[in-house]
Amino acid sequence: MVNKVYGLLGISAKAGKIIAGMDIILENLAKKKVKLVIVAEDASEKTIKNIRYYCEKENVELIIFGNISENSKSIGKHNKAIIGILDKNLANSLQKVIHGGEEFGKN
Repeated sequence: MVNKVYGLLGISAKAGKIIAGMDIILENLAKKKVKLVIVAEDASEKTIKNIRYYCEKENVELIIFGNISENSKSIGKHNKAIIGILDKNLANSLQKVIHGGEEFGKN
């Protein structure tokens, strides 16, 4: 499951369908462009609290998943605790895989 999530994140990063970092995510949340937010489990409590507030305000699901190192590596960035998904279909696929629903690419 974890590998599928990181695979999806990698594909979406190459396709330009994700953003990373608090400032750009908050900016895009306000513009209603972010469809899903993923926060690393080892992000600070303050970071999680702040992003949760803005996600609830904009009615965007927030998922706490993975750690900063692995999440950042999967998108080709360094030290990114927060990842925003801009594509609705990709957000749906990630939600299904993380929540244990239909698995992406399962034969």
